[in-house]
Amino acid sequence: MISKSKILIHKDELKQSGIDIMALHGLKFTDHELHRDDHYMFIIQKSGRFVFEVDFNTIEINNAGLCYVAPGQVHRYIKVDQCEGWLLFVDSNYISKEFREAFDTILNVTQNSSLAKKDPVFAFADSLGKWWLGQKKNDDLLSSIINSLLNAISGLIASKLLGSSTKFKRINSQKYILATRFKQLIKERFQTLKQVKEYASLLYVTPLYLNEVMKEITGFPASYWIQQEIVLEAKRLLSYSGKDIREIAWELGYEDYAYFSRFFKKNTGITASAFREQKP
Repeated sequence: MISKSKILIHKDELKQSGIDIMALHGLKFTDHELHRDDHYMFIIQKSGRFVFEVDFNTIEINNAGLCYVAPGQVHRYIKVDQCEGWLLFVDSNYISKEFREAFDTILNVTQNSSLAKKDPVFAFADSLGKWWLGQKKNDDLLSSIINSLLNAISGLIASKLLGSSTKFKRINSQKYILATRFKQLIKERFQTLKQVKEYASLLYVTPLYLNEVMKEITGFPASYWIQQEIVLEAKRLLSYSGKDIREIAWELGYEDYAYFSRFFKKNTGITASAFREQKP
């Protein structure tokens, strides 16, 4: 069995205020360890180069751009070079339900985008940074201003990411809500539910209709999203736990170890043991 250190979880860092904001100017990361947060992180960059890893994907922001990392995603910082802009950390409860649903829908698909140099999000982020860094945090009026700015920023980011994606189209509200609820259900039930028909039953639609909606909204069938969630969690367990592959298969809901092995290789092009060996 390969020894793996448990992935670090940053919890309750925003317990007092619900948000925090940090200027990118002059920022240097001394901690490059992989970790998870229990809150959202938004990178709002005006210039420079920011490189980091999120759930086994390397993301690089060059010049003006933005990105978000959702609670629970495994990530680490790689390089920050002459960056200007802001890092914004936000508790989930401080982001409106509509925007949280948008971030859930595009998770692991479209989490970053380039921006125009004078995109409105920079003005809002600058205002929030100045208010947050320069004022007393217990001022009731200040809290209202900060919440309004935060709502505007999260809305602009969600809108930008949805609009920049070729895979996501908000056809109408009912279909969009169905697609979002389906992806949320997968996160909650993927260990026990593996079939499209099982999720369709919970959502009170037919499997055919659920597939049609997912293809229309996201460009991929419903089965794709189930498989992606299972594979992602399998990669996390292979990389960050000391469990053997049979234990991981069992934890993911597969009593048949051989079936899990075939499933993993089919969806990744590599065996589970080979994937584990290539990770540091």
